[in-house]
Amino acid sequence: MNEALGLLEITGLTPTLAAVDAMEKAADVRVLQCELNDFYGVCTKITGKTAAVMTAIKAGRLVAEQMGGQPLADVIPNADAEGMKAIISPPEHNPLIQQDVVFFPVFQPSPTEARLAMSQNDTHALGLIETQGFTAVFEAIDTACKAANVEVVGKEKLGGGYVTVVIRGDLSAVTAAVEAGKAKVEGLGKLIAAHVLARPSPAVLALLPKA
Repeated sequence: MNEALGLLEITGLTPTLAAVDAMEKAADVRVLQCELNDFYGVCTKITGKTAAVMTAIKAGRLVAEQMGGQPLADVIPNADAEGMKAIISPPEHNPLIQQDVVFFPVFQPSPTEARLAMSQNDTHALGLIETQGFTAVFEAIDTACKAANVEVVGKEKLGGGYVTVVIRGDLSAVTAAVEAGKAKVEGLGKLIAAHVLARPSPAVLALLPKA
């Protein structure tokens, strides 16, 4: 089958989702899960043909590097079934941050369905604002929502004070909202990342945190 396992470990949820978006758009791969590493990072695990996985990991790593996500990447051809028992994690809940720490995509469309879904959402976008500290992200999201007609999708905590809020709406509205929000972070906390995903891929939509 020539199946391979791709691993991309990134600091921050925003660079992670941006990398997932880039990987799925770059090659025919399937996202298996994303797992928090308890040190502000997320390890994304993908599978597919070896060449496709290598292409996807390269694309995701490049995006993460550009966003300061300090990525670590690896591709394992023909991953051993016994080893996969430790690599693929079961559902897990961390009571300290009161949320799940292993995320499974709830919907994996075929490549044809994925391309169709993305083509039908030309004006749909996601906005992500990630800070270290609650005060900063709360001020940022309030400002973002006042600046444009957007909807809050959810909030996610990584530990270490890292908090990400996700919004969605028309591309122009989301762009304006993210720009307004991130401008309010200075002096209240540390801005980890602020990013807009135009026509987000199906895997990104399937991994989004809930409000």
